[in-house]
Amino acid sequence: MQTILGSGGSVGIELAKALKTYTSEIRLVARNPKKVNETDELFKADLTNPEEVDKAIEGSEIVYLTIGFAYDRKLWKKVWVPLIKAVIKGCQKHKAKLVFFDNIYMYDRDHLHNMTEETPIRPTSVKGDIRAEVAQLIMKEVDNKTLTAMIARAADFLGPKNSVPIETIYNNFKKGKPADLIAAANKIHNFTWVPDAGKATAILGNTPDAYNQVWHLPSINEKLIAKQWVELFAAEMNVKPNFRVLPIWMMGILGIFVPIMKELKEMAYQNDRDYYFNSSKFEKRFGYKPIGAKVAVKEIVHQLESQSRNGV
Repeated sequence: MQTILGSGGSVGIELAKALKTYTSEIRLVARNPKKVNETDELFKADLTNPEEVDKAIEGSEIVYLTIGFAYDRKLWKKVWVPLIKAVIKGCQKHKAKLVFFDNIYMYDRDHLHNMTEETPIRPTSVKGDIRAEVAQLIMKEVDNKTLTAMIARAADFLGPKNSVPIETIYNNFKKGKPADLIAAANKIHNFTWVPDAGKATAILGNTPDAYNQVWHLPSINEKLIAKQWVELFAAEMNVKPNFRVLPIWMMGILGIFVPIMKELKEMAYQNDRDYYFNSSKFEKRFGYKPIGAKVAVKEIVHQLESQSRNGV
């Protein structure tokens, strides 16, 4: 049995699809889980409840933690550490391996230009502090040989859902507005294509010698600056590549009226400097070629336009 905790998000869905290559025994765990594959086992659970976490893990050989909580510092402070402690305890009790789907918030902001698995850990945000603590809790048990686990990290997502370029570029263009770029237009920023993330996480989980280390999931290799992403979407949507740059200081003012802006402002440093997520370790180990930027944008626009036509 391979179990996905937090199966309803974009990554959980793509992971469930990819796991069919390895097993027909897949358990999807969420408050309201929905089948991805016909043979999926659905398991309703509140993952903030340790007892329900334990029950969800019972009988699992591999546990994938892909849950995404609302983008809120107060909520993260409340739920993340208790959750990871419950998941670790459950995996130890039931002798399950753990694959933790992570992001890069704990990395030193001065080393974002070429992030590797060896990038220094130096969080400079509340969310980064929380992510660092969660990762440390996992790797401490790995080092103590009390848990078989790995951390699979992704860059910012590129995909039809839960993706910043969709919110700030695609949606604006659909409304006849210029794209919004945070902090700068001339800084490199690459992304992890969500289907690549799902496939790669399944590969890692089913590779015994991949455990007890950190992996960067395959990500778009081109070093495009923010303006070039705008141009790719504009070309595919047949609109002019107009954009405006939203200064970080303005996000603070907007945060008074739009609470999510406060949360985004905390992480805006990821946009005012080059941000390049290096996934060469995974690509070389597994001979994997990530999707290209132009192909990814074309596929996103095609999917969203198709959904719009079909009223989805």
